[in-house]
Amino acid sequence: MALLSALRLHHHPRSRGRLAVGLLALVAGTLPSATADAATPPSGSVSDTAPTTTWSAGPFAVPNVSGTAGTVSCGNAQPCDDYALKVSVPAGYDAGHSLRIDVRWPDSAADFDLYVLDAAGREVAASASSSDPETVLLPAVSASYTVRVVPYAPLGDSFTGTASLVTAPADPPPSTATPPTYASSWAPDGIADAHNAGEPSIGVDRASGAAMFQAYTSTLKVTYDSAGVATWQDKSASAANGCPQGSTTSLDPILFTDPVTHRTFESQLAGKTALTCYTDDDGETWTPTGGSGINSGVDHQTIGGGPFATGGPGAVTSYPNAVYYCSQDIADASCAVSRDGGLTYGPAVPMYSLLDCGGLHGHVKVAPDGTVYVPNKGCGGHQAVAVSEDNGLTWTVRKNPSSTPGDSDPSVGIGAGGTVYMGYQNSDGTPRIAVSHDKGKTWLYDQNVGAALGIKNIVFPAVTAGDDNRAAFVFLGTTTGGDYQDAANFTGVWHLYVATTYDGGQSWVTVDATPTDPVQKGSICTGGTTCGNDRNLLDFIDVTSDAQGRVLAAYADGCTGACATGGAQSYDALASIARQTSGNTLYGAYDAVVRGRHNKPEGATG
Repeated sequence: MALLSALRLHHHPRSRGRLAVGLLALVAGTLPSATADAATPPSGSVSDTAPTTTWSAGPFAVPNVSGTAGTVSCGNAQPCDDYALKVSVPAGYDAGHSLRIDVRWPDSAADFDLYVLDAAGREVAASASSSDPETVLLPAVSASYTVRVVPYAPLGDSFTGTASLVTAPADPPPSTATPPTYASSWAPDGIADAHNAGEPSIGVDRASGAAMFQAYTSTLKVTYDSAGVATWQDKSASAANGCPQGSTTSLDPILFTDPVTHRTFESQLAGKTALTCYTDDDGETWTPTGGSGINSGVDHQTIGGGPFATGGPGAVTSYPNAVYYCSQDIADASCAVSRDGGLTYGPAVPMYSLLDCGGLHGHVKVAPDGTVYVPNKGCGGHQAVAVSEDNGLTWTVRKNPSSTPGDSDPSVGIGAGGTVYMGYQNSDGTPRIAVSHDKGKTWLYDQNVGAALGIKNIVFPAVTAGDDNRAAFVFLGTTTGGDYQDAANFTGVWHLYVATTYDGGQSWVTVDATPTDPVQKGSICTGGTTCGNDRNLLDFIDVTSDAQGRVLAAYADGCTGACATGGAQSYDALASIARQTSGNTLYGAYDAVVRGRHNKPEGATG
């Protein structure tokens, strides 16, 4: 039965982990049936005067894997446990409080999922990762809920549920710094895949100034003139320019540009193989590589690089920096390191197993001292970073105890002195970011950077940093609360936001980078094959900075044409970059160069 838990990556419809659903169902069908004890007690309540209630249920022997198909089903053959929860609080109580629901169980190899339904039976929150506990946060308002616990891989275990009204952490006041401004440019229609640019990644060749933009099988080069006008060119790897494996097929594209060596890597996930190329001349010519050196895994491949840590083996060629390829597989997630500039890779080293964290992870980043970080949205009830201080030989998971698991992968940015900034979507949907000065062992200044603008939900956090006390945190956000994946009922309007710190993360100034042009209207689904049209943006966006510290955010614009001027959602995925045009940058030495320059955006409309 341990096989069932090991196979599980992250099955909730809000994730895109590709599961062997048929095998799960086959394993589930071989388990003996058993009658579980119902929730004891079957109902409870919380109020401002009695803020906590608990219940338990089990043992469970029969797994319910129906959620892998998109909707949980409950019945004799598919057990669920429902607990009736009533919340009674004064009006306005939610201003400083949240409703927190936790479900935990003794055996870490087991797995239960948590869903919260409103009085009409609609799902309003869910936590269906590999975390123990599973946790959700909801606004602390008077309401009646059904708390549904699903034994995904129960292994004969029972669970305990706790519902509490908790005081929301106090956030420091927003930064008083002058907000930077941004202007967007969009790929012209003549570019292949211009409208097929979901989950883009971006890098900047700081020698030439060119931005390199990757989405699907296309690599685009974007240059800016002195007025800020962008020129887009297709520089995709192909047989004609040296690397035919680069533009053939893809399940997951990724790009990384090393800011020191100026080498750009692009990789395509193709089944169990990573098809990778690199360029040293902004896409004029490409060199094919060994791909990843490891089984590319099931999902969420990532490439990054930076200096080698001291005290261990370093480069074996004239290329000075390490290159890391990481990806999750069935029962763990692994990284391999290249010591020859990305041509070949060493053996895979597991970062963690599914007993530690959910399988899906964010993008790998390397600090100036060679420390390597891979963030994860669900590790034992918290968000965390997997950290290697010895060039990928060993890894340690370090959690942010103030966080709760989210739907989108978190992101880290690393300052010039090694300060780590981790931006994430909390389980209540809000954008939070925390700071570490000791490589993730402790975290400071964890705060909601969207509260001042009324942001209730975000997806796709991405972080970059420059000077040690400066960083930028970008995300898609909406001021509409509720279940943003409810395609039938969610009506929020999404924009690209950028939060910037100039004081080491103690305070942040947040701006709407697309104030007159929504990125999406309505729902955004991150549930892979279970989604409908609202899957158009796929799973992430990306951010970087140029040599002067200007922030560049790559995103797919889903609201184009008539949608951008008030019409219905278009479900596009237009390649887009928001580039900083004024304000202090991420490098203080260049503030006077960029500050006050209101560069003209490209003439295209998104």
